Amino acid sequence: MLGGLHHIATSVEPGRWAHLKSKLEAAGVATTQMSGSSLYFQGPDGERLEIIKDPLLEMYGTTVA
Repeated sequence: MLGGLHHIATSVEPGRWAHLKSKLEAAGVATTQMSGSSLYFQGPDGERLEIIKDPLLEMYGTTVA
């Protein structure tokens, strides 16, 4: 196989991030928090998913294009 999927990331506002984190925990979904703003977990097909606590077009406090 050539290439592949590393993970899918979705950027959300900080308040929404905290809400989603609590919902995942309440549902018993195992999560890993990294860098204080990234929350990783597995989707239903084993894919790696990330919710990042930054506004759209920002990453770790830096504007990205």
